[in-house]
Amino acid sequence: MNEKGNLSINSENFLPIIKKWLYTDKDIFVRELVSNACDAVTKLQKLVLMGQAEVAENDKFEIRVVLNQDLQTLQIIDNGIGMTADEIKKYINQIAFSGATDFLAKFQEKAEQENEIIGHFGLGFYSAFMVADQVEIDTLSYQTGAEGAKWICQGGIDYEMDGGTRETRGTTITLHLGEDGKEFLEESTLYAALQKYCSFMPVPIFVEIIKEPTEEEKAAAKKESNTLHVSAEEAQTLTKEDALEKLEAKNAEESQEPKPLNDTTPLWQKQPKDCTDEEYKAFYHKVFFDMNDPLFWIHLNMDYPFRLKGILFFPKLVEHMDVVAGEIKLYSNQVYIADNIKEVVPEFLLLLKGVLDCPDMPLNVSRSALQNDGYVEKMNTYITKKVADKLTQLFKNERTTYESFWDDIGIFIKYGCMREEKFYDKVKDALLLKTTDNAYETLGEYLEKNKEKHENKLFFVSDENLQAQYIRLFKEQGLEAVILSTSIDKPFVSFLEYKNSGVKLQRIDADITDTLQKKEDTEKSEAKKQADEFTNTRMETLFRSLLHNDSLKVTVEALKAVNISAMLLLSESSRRMMEMMEAYGNAKDLKAMFSEVKPEETLVLNRSNGLVKHLIDMSEKEEKQQDVETLCHHIYDLALMSHRSLTAEEMTNFIDRSNTLLEKLAFFEANK
Repeated sequence: MNEKGNLSINSENFLPIIKKWLYTDKDIFVRELVSNACDAVTKLQKLVLMGQAEVAENDKFEIRVVLNQDLQTLQIIDNGIGMTADEIKKYINQIAFSGATDFLAKFQEKAEQENEIIGHFGLGFYSAFMVADQVEIDTLSYQTGAEGAKWICQGGIDYEMDGGTRETRGTTITLHLGEDGKEFLEESTLYAALQKYCSFMPVPIFVEIIKEPTEEEKAAAKKESNTLHVSAEEAQTLTKEDALEKLEAKNAEESQEPKPLNDTTPLWQKQPKDCTDEEYKAFYHKVFFDMNDPLFWIHLNMDYPFRLKGILFFPKLVEHMDVVAGEIKLYSNQVYIADNIKEVVPEFLLLLKGVLDCPDMPLNVSRSALQNDGYVEKMNTYITKKVADKLTQLFKNERTTYESFWDDIGIFIKYGCMREEKFYDKVKDALLLKTTDNAYETLGEYLEKNKEKHENKLFFVSDENLQAQYIRLFKEQGLEAVILSTSIDKPFVSFLEYKNSGVKLQRIDADITDTLQKKEDTEKSEAKKQADEFTNTRMETLFRSLLHNDSLKVTVEALKAVNISAMLLLSESSRRMMEMMEAYGNAKDLKAMFSEVKPEETLVLNRSNGLVKHLIDMSEKEEKQQDVETLCHHIYDLALMSHRSLTAEEMTNFIDRSNTLLEKLAFFEANK
């Protein structure tokens, strides 16, 4: 048999189109060719089970990937179903039954959409031409009496066919790597692609590297085969006979049968009841290269109305920014498709790590098709429900364990609640809030616990360092606040208010509660009231003038904490407006709209504090005005430091004033 012909497509630009448009990642050819080999093996295995084919009892199904660096060839060899010459003509030469006109018409529509054409036309085999100048198929069908066939194509539309050279069933694909594929002559590059796409394919894959060693490498290998490495202590007692025995054992170990590259029965294919905690952890470390153990995991196993298996891991966060490093790997029948396809995986779950195997998903998945796929929507709903069920189960049955996880999983759950309303509805009663007393409470528990002190109001901390003074003040008065200090908590605060009508969330430095103030005589005389109003007005005028801030509100209150001179309050509405400005700072229209918004600051002077008492007295004495000015600036800066860091200029002035005040204090003490 000797035949020459043309591929059934009327364009010499066909293969350049494949190279440029069909595949965004060059290494995809590894997946396409090795998965084709897997299909060939699994088809034969099914035929054997059905009694329609026979193989030798000791026949081992496998795939070999052979890289010959000297010949610059890469071979994918399987012992699967094989092909006849007619099957090559049907499946290879006809480009998956697509006529040239149909193909090119659809190509024009899809060219701008990533990975749209693959799969629709069955072009996986032709990805070989992304890296090869010449591709050969040498195959022998499993059918009794079949003749071998060999197909050769050199990168154009012309091919040659002749009798094959294989003596056993299966297929050998040989790629003569060209300039575009030189990088795959490197072992590391080839192994990286194989690990990426083939780590869990269902047929054992063995890799062979063929390269003529240099004389130096030969000498080194010979020397190593006759070298026994032992410790200094062991060498002192080692006999000649023991040494020979150890050397033989070493060489025997090195000559053992090679191990496959892949794990043909990954953990997600097993039943959850058959998996141990140690197996889950080992799988997690191996796949995600994370040295930390996962907190817990969810094993998915669905057969109807769709097929889905997988494992989702909740990782331990080293720091909050790790939350962006989630990784959900999507597989189809153990063949890797892609990471983090949000059309398949609910977006908020992309913060986790895990694997999902969807056997009904095509390898070359079209994202636009997935968006309107009913099965994908059901899959999303199922995964969301399983995650929510696991969380609520932990909350109800293992509350202590659940609380120990919260600092790691809280960000994920909050994000999920804001992104998926159905998820929020399922987990809302398991949403925890960490308090300043280092306790974990639900919103309902917090409100019930504090209803006598502040009904339907939740106080929260947005920065534990800056608000340390207020936290201490709260604790001294038997009050607690919840800690909402991560970047995701800014929108989450508004979300909680929206979902819990009638409940107000407020920072602890946004207002002075009645609990923090001393109870004053309700029978206060009119003269006392007028004196207090006069003091308030005088202090406000004084601070506004010295600080050059006409919008600053100043009040004088009697606080229970006598060691606090002043507190700077910023209203919750102003704070949220400022956060909105930060979030949308690049939007010119919003920036212009918010530019007129000024923060509503209130400086609360504590009349119970000795320093404030002296300030009020000194403010009435003309000769003390310079000291009054210094104290006013200093008291304001002390209050300001509980909200933000001082600027470089503010800090310089603060340090200079501190030195001046300390110098005066030292002088006063020395001259008593």
